[in-house]
Amino acid sequence: MAKSLIIVESPAKARTISKYLGRGYQVLASVGHVKDLPKSKLGIDIDRDFQPQYVVIRGKSKFLSEIKDQAKKAEKVYLAPDPDREGEAIAWHIAQELNGKSPRVYRVLFNEITERAIKRALQSPGTINMKKVHAQQARRVLDRIVGYMLSPLLWKKVRRGLSAGRVQSVAVRIICEREAEREAFQTVEYWTITAMLQGQNPPPFEARLQEYRGNPVEIHTGEEADRILQDLQGAVFTVSAIDKTDRYRNPPPPFITSRLQQEAARKLRFTAKKTMMLAQRLYEGIEIGEKGPVGLITYMRTDSPRVSTEAQAEAVEVIESRFGKGYLPPTPNVYKTQKAAQEAHEAIRPTSARRDPEGVRSFLERDLYRLYKLVWNRFMASQMTRGLDEATKVDIQANGYVFRATGTVEKFDGFRRVYIEGKDHTETEQSSAQDPQIVEDDERKRLPELRVEEQVKVVEEPDPGLLPKQHFTQPPPRFNEALLIRELEDKGIGRPSTYASIISTIQDRRYVEKAEGRFTPTELGRLVNERLVNHFPKVFDVAFTARMEAQLDEIEEGEKDWVTTVKEFYEPFAKDLNEAEEKMESLKGKEEPTDVVCEKCGQNMVIKWGRHGYFLACPGYPNCKNTKPFTKDESGTIHIVEKPVETSDEKCEKCGNPMVVKRGRFGGFLACSNYPECKTTKPLTMGIHCPVKECGGDLVQKQTRKGRPFYSCSRYPKCTFALWNRPINRPCPNCQSPFLIEKSTKQAGSRIECFQDTCGYQEAG
Repeated sequence: MAKSLIIVESPAKARTISKYLGRGYQVLASVGHVKDLPKSKLGIDIDRDFQPQYVVIRGKSKFLSEIKDQAKKAEKVYLAPDPDREGEAIAWHIAQELNGKSPRVYRVLFNEITERAIKRALQSPGTINMKKVHAQQARRVLDRIVGYMLSPLLWKKVRRGLSAGRVQSVAVRIICEREAEREAFQTVEYWTITAMLQGQNPPPFEARLQEYRGNPVEIHTGEEADRILQDLQGAVFTVSAIDKTDRYRNPPPPFITSRLQQEAARKLRFTAKKTMMLAQRLYEGIEIGEKGPVGLITYMRTDSPRVSTEAQAEAVEVIESRFGKGYLPPTPNVYKTQKAAQEAHEAIRPTSARRDPEGVRSFLERDLYRLYKLVWNRFMASQMTRGLDEATKVDIQANGYVFRATGTVEKFDGFRRVYIEGKDHTETEQSSAQDPQIVEDDERKRLPELRVEEQVKVVEEPDPGLLPKQHFTQPPPRFNEALLIRELEDKGIGRPSTYASIISTIQDRRYVEKAEGRFTPTELGRLVNERLVNHFPKVFDVAFTARMEAQLDEIEEGEKDWVTTVKEFYEPFAKDLNEAEEKMESLKGKEEPTDVVCEKCGQNMVIKWGRHGYFLACPGYPNCKNTKPFTKDESGTIHIVEKPVETSDEKCEKCGNPMVVKRGRFGGFLACSNYPECKTTKPLTMGIHCPVKECGGDLVQKQTRKGRPFYSCSRYPKCTFALWNRPINRPCPNCQSPFLIEKSTKQAGSRIECFQDTCGYQEAG
């Protein structure tokens, strides 16, 4: 009997699905996209309705050949890539390649990789959703037009090798504009006065000055604060009002992609890329002692908080058995869906509420466990009852001044029994001194029992009872990953599946850099952003980009034609591009004179633009090749930056002088410190021996002419061993291979694997 063929994206998912199905099924992996636009040219026929010219991706021919061969023998072919636009496009491309070789080709969607979900999907297969395909194709064509038409302009005007992206460049603009806000921010001084008070009942409590004779108090200087303190000398502090109110706190909805990325950044310090890579593994299947891998969470690219009735019913059982009926709402919680959300998807949730994190902890790597626990806790909290607090506000009068104390008492924890949503500390000035990355549970304070007209006294020990404190207003915070994702989401830039790649891309292109977890634009990022915004004000406008996202959603809903959408974008873009070719200022060859004298030839040096930004150069080039890095202060004064010398333990083989580390066009290398008298150089090794038997060389990092790093043997050309993936100087714990390698893909992110393909060992990157 002929088998049915199922085609998924990843080998890990293929292994998990194979476990659930009998001998009548064969599961193959396409390993992501099989076709795409060619890298060597635009690949879009603009004159023929922007028709894309897809080609088979290099290295994917062998996968396609196997799929075609097995499809000929199969009774049915089920195309089962991920349930999103990208997955739909992959299914469509595979169907095109099959070209009718199999009479029965179906599309199936696996929202979760469990036996029940897989068998149910196979019982009711569908067809390829061409509306989704057209939406993905429109996005791909738009991105290719912007990238391949703007990049040559940047090469010509700024620097060779640069690139622009339709969405990524808008993200850079957001970061640049935040930095401009910070630079333009005018700090304002203000003061607060806090009283430490003691009533008849303990404990002492703090109250802050709020009003004077019915008007809000604003203290701008220390002198004003001192005058108020003088007014309060000897004053009687009396409780004038007590207000107690019950406040309900609603549980958060289950995770959608953006919220998962934000919470993982706040609570776990994960990058968006790492979060998605770990979530992909949890979705595709993990070995947890159940005779094969098990998918632990539902599909992780979603913008819908919808939860199936079956999942809700299971959660109810677990909550009742673990916490009691008091933690269950009268009716199951249902959460509002965003306007553009895809209702076919569910929220990110555990595939089984009964599979609690502690039960699988021993089978999971540390970070996989932490992320799974985050998802499980959030889902369970979303199905629990709301919490109840008693909020108390107490006003204390003294000589016409009103001090206010607030406190909150938790009366019923509700959903907070398992989960409290994180906050970013820099969102409030009061918490700016704390860790800016993570906040744990809310800090709560309890006020003592007080009564109206009760007199309270000022506590003078150990600090003064009336404490003035100077403050300065703070500029808006730089974006960390959580805040940037929220900003992109709020402004409608990108979609759940794109946030991680956007953040990775703008860093890889060196338009922004991350310092202490916060993004700042580089000099290159500012220059490129300024030119793109000035000459393409519409294309890189935040609101315009958000409207484009909405139009892509309309294509998916069948409300808009994809060719018309691309045409409406292209025509004004092409006009702006032609004007920019003529009017955009070029940095190449531009020189700015300075008063800095070249110590080698005596000429005044000039500021030039190069591969690594602005630098000082001698105008006598090529006779004098002296260059220097520099900085400018606020007054415009130039300061020379001395290059630090990186020393090493190596000695020159020719003259015996120490070798120093230098950076060249193709990466780092060791050079004799006695240069130019001795010009000896040697590769900078990574401390990893070449795996080729009897070679005796070490692995070194190099770069191609286009700047792509690779790793090869130091004995080249005698030994031609080379790797694209970065080697890690750590033996494989599974097979004891001498080193591991780091692999990185746009979809799965970064992961560490064994160098030996036959081993199969993997861990989070």
